[in-house]
Amino acid sequence: MTHDDNKARVNVKIYGEEYVMRGPNTPEHMLSIAHYVDEKMKEIGQANTRLGINKVAVLTSLNLADELFRARKELQEMKARMEQKNRQEHRNRR
Repeated sequence: MTHDDNKARVNVKIYGEEYVMRGPNTPEHMLSIAHYVDEKMKEIGQANTRLGINKVAVLTSLNLADELFRARKELQEMKARMEQKNRQEHRNRR
């Protein structure tokens, strides 16, 4: 792990392949992300043993995008509920 230009650099292994990650996040954060992707790829690879690495990667990407979209929708719904609650409390104070 090295730091240059305020970017951390870590070596990771994802689905048996070595990669170098470089970015503004902490090495621990990048290792955590790599581990998460590796675990997701292993899950999909074990469930679909005839698929090559490219198809496993694409299916993993689709699953992660689905997680992201669901989390964004949940966040938007929470924000809307909070705004509604704040408006109600503001009206009740009048």
